[in-house]
Amino acid sequence: MSYTVGIVWNPSKVGEDELRTAVGAALAEAPDGASPEVLWFETTVDDPGQGATADALDAGCTVVVAAGGDGTVRSVAGALGASAEAERSASGAPAAELGIIPLGTGNLLARNLDVPLGDPRAAFARVLAGEARPLDLGEVTISFGDGAEERQPFVVMVGFGIDAQMIVETDDELKARAGWLAYVESLGRAANETEVVDFSLALDGGEAHPESAHTLLVANCGTIQGGITLLPDAAPDDGELDLLVLRADGVAAWLDTMRNLVWDNGLKRLFTGADRAESSESTAHLRARGARVELPSPHAFEVDGDDFEGVTAFEVRILPAALRVR
Repeated sequence: MSYTVGIVWNPSKVGEDELRTAVGAALAEAPDGASPEVLWFETTVDDPGQGATADALDAGCTVVVAAGGDGTVRSVAGALGASAEAERSASGAPAAELGIIPLGTGNLLARNLDVPLGDPRAAFARVLAGEARPLDLGEVTISFGDGAEERQPFVVMVGFGIDAQMIVETDDELKARAGWLAYVESLGRAANETEVVDFSLALDGGEAHPESAHTLLVANCGTIQGGITLLPDAAPDDGELDLLVLRADGVAAWLDTMRNLVWDNGLKRLFTGADRAESSESTAHLRARGARVELPSPHAFEVDGDDFEGVTAFEVRILPAALRVR
């Protein structure tokens, strides 16, 4: 059966000739009858992928491949999710499927889905051969100190604290040269800039309760750069969000946090086969389908690696099986 693949590619991440060569090699290796028509849609600074994805859908593409970094993947996934919601409301027709050619620094969704990294040919070969599976889509409504609001999609995680400050502190030139190791260089400076704050947290529309922490992550996937799993219960297709609350303040608390992440929810879990993450005095693991957070003052906030400044509140929800990914 013939079908059309649209490749939404970020020219700042890879040269056109290089990407076309990799795609052509994968097409040449595809079994007879499995080679689709391929159309190309380039992103721009002003359009990181939403408009290009809309153009791909208008052109009849039934698979849209995000070829770029986490920002490109997020933009394409968000546009496909919006299209899927509209189609389900109108006729129940299935949305186009998502494919990924990871070309960025973090490549977080690709890591969580075991998409080949550093090999565009192999990644596109997976798109051609793979069967689509459900993928949840996150949606966060962000409130800023000036009263503005905006809604953003995500596929991996959002949050404030060390991870968001680390993104703000990361040197772009170093990131271009050293890849995800640039985040390690910024971690120490981020830790110095991050303090425990009091905020309110409400889960699943329930009553808000006071919380104190320096970091809060709300995740659809649990693995970050370097293969580190912060949220071991997080699965991209379970219809739930996983929350990690880090309250460490002082050496003893940081040691407790490291023990919880490395031993309780790492090696010990591997040995015992435990199926639920353990919390500790400094670290809490929570689950919900939605959450609302209100902060006492503007903070840096990250959405799948993109930073937002001056955030005073945010509300997150999960859209179960909103996408299908190859």
